[in-house]
Amino acid sequence: MPDDGAPGGTPEPDPDFEALLVYLREKRGFDFTGYKRPSLVRRVRRRMAEVGIASVPEYQDHLEVHPDEFTPLFNTVLINVTSFFRDRRSWDHLRDELLPEVLAAAGPTIRVWSAGCASGQEAYSLAILLADALGAEQFRQRVKIYATDVDEEALTQARQAAYTERELAGLTPEQIEEYFSPEGARYVFRKDLRRSVIFGRNDLVQDAPISHVDLLLCRNTLMYFTAETQSRILGRLHFALNPSGVLFLGKAEMLLSHSQLFAPVDLTRRFFRKRGGRPAADRPVPVAPLLEPPPFSELELSRLRREAMLSAPAAQLAVDADGRVAMVNRQAEQLLGVDERDVGRPFQDLEISYRPVELRGAIAEAAAERRPVWLRGVERRRPGQEPTVFDVQVRPLYREDSTLLGTTIVFDDVTQYRRLQTELEYANRQLETAYEELQSTNEELETTNEELQSTVEELETTNEELQSTNEELETMNEELQSMNDELHSTNEELRRSTDEVGALNRFMTGVLGSFRAGVAVVDPDLRVLVWNAAAEDLWGIRHDEVSGQHLLNLDIGLPLSDLHPLLRRQIAGDGPSHETVDLAAVNRRGRPVQVRVTVSSFAHGPDQRGGAVILMDPTEA
Repeated sequence: MPDDGAPGGTPEPDPDFEALLVYLREKRGFDFTGYKRPSLVRRVRRRMAEVGIASVPEYQDHLEVHPDEFTPLFNTVLINVTSFFRDRRSWDHLRDELLPEVLAAAGPTIRVWSAGCASGQEAYSLAILLADALGAEQFRQRVKIYATDVDEEALTQARQAAYTERELAGLTPEQIEEYFSPEGARYVFRKDLRRSVIFGRNDLVQDAPISHVDLLLCRNTLMYFTAETQSRILGRLHFALNPSGVLFLGKAEMLLSHSQLFAPVDLTRRFFRKRGGRPAADRPVPVAPLLEPPPFSELELSRLRREAMLSAPAAQLAVDADGRVAMVNRQAEQLLGVDERDVGRPFQDLEISYRPVELRGAIAEAAAERRPVWLRGVERRRPGQEPTVFDVQVRPLYREDSTLLGTTIVFDDVTQYRRLQTELEYANRQLETAYEELQSTNEELETTNEELQSTVEELETTNEELQSTNEELETMNEELQSMNDELHSTNEELRRSTDEVGALNRFMTGVLGSFRAGVAVVDPDLRVLVWNAAAEDLWGIRHDEVSGQHLLNLDIGLPLSDLHPLLRRQIAGDGPSHETVDLAAVNRRGRPVQVRVTVSSFAHGPDQRGGAVILMDPTEA
């Protein structure tokens, strides 16, 4: 492997090392070919030194024979250095200057992507920032935070949402109190907000990006990739962002060579905005060349204009510069309760000027600012009918000399759209409710909960990637089937192990019960572990009465204090392997008996103290 620190320019690529990278990509789906070679070679060498291997081909053979080596190798390569609100000044700038614009431009759902989230501190910092800005209720209803990484071990830690007091160093005491609850030695993020943070595996180099994102964080990640790979990744990040979306990078990442994709918003703090992202509605529309119209008389032309307005599909009124009604179309007569008799009346005297929405101020604002004014979601209720919802547009009209001619007011009926939107929101709430119920059920079994939550989040991440490629869904289905097979296999192994332990216990019980002599087993502290049926019959004390008791504290007819020296020698391993003594005793029936007691040591393994076995063989005195 070449020495990346050697003088004399850039070292030649090592074919063995490149072959190792291809092997890692094909076997485990980790593509490190885009990483900068000096730092990547240095980290792989460090891991090779830890396992005592010198050459790359030998290390590749080691990976094939020991697949558990992949995890420590990836942990060495993927350095997950993160903290809450890292570079606090940049986060404060995001909160105070940029976040209000992002929230204002976002739709009903605010989508955020933390790419390269490591152990989750960045994703939960985003959750805290947005919860402070929106409030907890709005946060739960509107926000989806997608946090991705290629390191499965880091994602597992992130899903637990539990951190030590030291790891919370970037948070204020007020934030810790509001968003975390202590559980043992760790602090756990609020579960009601945790459900909006979705963790999943995503490789920036080869996986499809999350789409329609309002705020995208990719901090201190790009610097590990080559310039060519960075360009490929930035193209995907550009695709992921909404037209008004904001990109937040790390302090070491400048994007100076990618100005065609992103424009700097604050270069010092590394905030950028997507270029070329104007909505389709804002783009200039090519105008077809006008054909020479056929000749019209002024009367016919005036009649045509009037009829066009009267038959327009949207309700429409015209008000002249003096505030009098100049024209009302047929749709307005049907929907708004005005007609031709109101033409010439002051607009402010009509009910439609202030109900269902105040229009007089909107007319004045449109004329003063010389621009259209929109009033959206205006609801009009009529007795015995379903409410009608309008988007109202107030547009000023001007003469050729730019003096005010009047104002036109258009009522667009969006009732059907709003109904569909309400049904969609209801369906989303139903989905959220179902998801919460599923979470509540899963919490009953902590181990199963972690596996199921991981699967659900992986599936949701895959559904997002489906917008860019259908192949991701097929891959996720295969992974899910594999996980189910592994779980079934694990359950089978557990059942077989349980049956084997039960059979062994029954075997040992049968062996001990077959002894004519009493048998007792004690641990190094002389506490009783085993007490067979012959011992129960001899001394009249059941196994459940002596289990865990100190042997010398038992009230039986055997002078146990005489056994103490033998027991100590056997446990300490200072005497012969077996010692025998004859003792006079009284059995449970009160009869004197002569008992031959044999004490033997036993051990769990080499150099491990196990305790002693006591064999009590009675004979009539």
